[in-house]
Amino acid sequence: MSVHVRNLGLKDYLSVWHDMQTFTLDRDENTDDEIWLVQHPPVYTLGLNGKREHIIKENDIPVIPVDRGGQITYHGPGQIVAYVLCDIQRQKLSVHEFVNAIEQSIIDLLASLSITAKRQKGAPGVYVDNKKIAALGLRIKKGRSYHGLSLNVDMDLQPFKDINPCGYPDLEVIQLLDLGVNEDLESLNTRLVEYIKSNLGYNATS
Repeated sequence: MSVHVRNLGLKDYLSVWHDMQTFTLDRDENTDDEIWLVQHPPVYTLGLNGKREHIIKENDIPVIPVDRGGQITYHGPGQIVAYVLCDIQRQKLSVHEFVNAIEQSIIDLLASLSITAKRQKGAPGVYVDNKKIAALGLRIKKGRSYHGLSLNVDMDLQPFKDINPCGYPDLEVIQLLDLGVNEDLESLNTRLVEYIKSNLGYNATS
């Protein structure tokens, strides 16, 4: 099965979210999966289980309640966001296997940059020295996924200090720039997609 990759550039969160919902609702068993790469203007998103008490300091950044799992997170320019629109039933993947494959793709990308990254039990995402560098939030509807991952590359991390990231007080957030990586975002996007393709068993990209 092939997967289509679309680079949306910088685009507002609401329109991309609604496009994901429409794509997932309209697709059928013959629709190819897609990976959408995007950056968002500053926005907080609050998952289905999210609690506004995890906003510890009000600021001017909008807060959007959304239909993914998880708590609150922040998106902004300089962060890779990859939405993985996958028919996990057709790929014969459990939700656990799907989550692991996405996390592994980030871990593999960081390993290629000589960075050791790990999962943490009960806390989806990817961590370097117990500091969060990538977040994961998904929605599975009738065996098909939308939403996806975010990886901090070279961005303003200050907005994370006004929330409990992913619902965890005092969780430190880092980015690739802090770890000495100066590779441009488009190159990292390309490499990340190749790891996602490999870990999800896709045989082509178009």
